[in-house]
Amino acid sequence: IYGSRISLIVGFAVAALASAVGTFIGLLSGFIRGLDAVLMRVMDGLMSIPSTLLAIALMALTRASVQNVIIAIAVAEFPRVSRLIRGVVLSLREQPFVEAAVASGTRMPMIILKHILPNTLAPLMVNATFICASAMIIEASLSFIGAGTPPITPSWGNIMAEGRTLWQLKFYIVLIPAAFLSATV
Repeated sequence: IYGSRISLIVGFAVAALASAVGTFIGLLSGFIRGLDAVLMRVMDGLMSIPSTLLAIALMALTRASVQNVIIAIAVAEFPRVSRLIRGVVLSLREQPFVEAAVASGTRMPMIILKHILPNTLAPLMVNATFICASAMIIEASLSFIGAGTPPITPSWGNIMAEGRTLWQLKFYIVLIPAAFLSATV
């Protein structure tokens, strides 16, 4: 149960960080046509690398800590959020209420804050739940292979990694954290 603390912290923190950064980039890309091509090519490049592999590569460049795990997984996840928000913004900016705001002389930042951003929250919250689950799995995977949180930090991945040496004697050391991780996800 104590190992769940790190996994849940990483899941929620990655979901919040990836959603915030991805929303900002998606809003800019969807509303400012000049930035769209450049930002989306960068996002396509990041999305072409599998999330776990990108997180492993980023963790290889830094030392093992919970904060670095959160940042590494968030960097791997926020391009998907930005693509989602960009698609929502592209459809919203053609809606009559946005065109009416533009025609009435409302400045672009106010249009984004009052009309576009509130309408992106529903798909963003659904996507954040998937990111949270994915982040917990990636954190457990990183910790299991020794590239995530420090081995002294109790997380589900570290507990499973320590238990694999005793697999034949006490299989439940691996089975219980795996079952809790699976149930939580």
